[in-house]
Amino acid sequence: MEEKQTLDSDYFKKVYDAREDPWDFETSEYEAEKYKATLKAIPKHKYENALEIGCSIGVLTKLLAERCKKLTATDVSQKALDQAIKRCRELNNVSFRKLSFPKEIPDDQYDLIIISEVAYYLSRADWNFAMEQLYARMEDRAHLVLVHWLPQVHDYPQTGDEVHDSFAKLMKDRMTNVFNSRAQNYRIDVWEKDGAE
Repeated sequence: MEEKQTLDSDYFKKVYDAREDPWDFETSEYEAEKYKATLKAIPKHKYENALEIGCSIGVLTKLLAERCKKLTATDVSQKALDQAIKRCRELNNVSFRKLSFPKEIPDDQYDLIIISEVAYYLSRADWNFAMEQLYARMEDRAHLVLVHWLPQVHDYPQTGDEVHDSFAKLMKDRMTNVFNSRAQNYRIDVWEKDGAE
């Protein structure tokens, strides 16, 4: 079976052109519960420099900002970013960048990286590339949070379990899983980068 390719910016342009909040981030009980569980899973109360990949309209971004001295939020959709910027306009610790993940990732060092409902849009090859790029941008003892929907979606190149399991396989000797949970429809894994001995 031929591997599905990464969903590109045109895919997300069509999605946001059709609806401003295509996944009901603002109103869904599922999303609200998942955000609460995600924030609870993040180990430290405060982070110096965090990166959120695929921030969409900024609902989770606004919640994360309370835990970060500095937060960079990225998305491939300008329409989504415009909503996120408006939502977080009073927060001076948040900046937004239009970037196409994984080809474009801010070149900085982070103590927290969040990837929520994003990585299954990538082909296996692009996710393998992304994991190495993210690892290189993590400080020792930094945390990386993966949160993904589990049911299979016809359009998506991967499932949530495939994303999380491949991360575990690639990082087994370099990072430690410090939190994991499965709800009915989503999974959360938190990984800590091993420090220098």
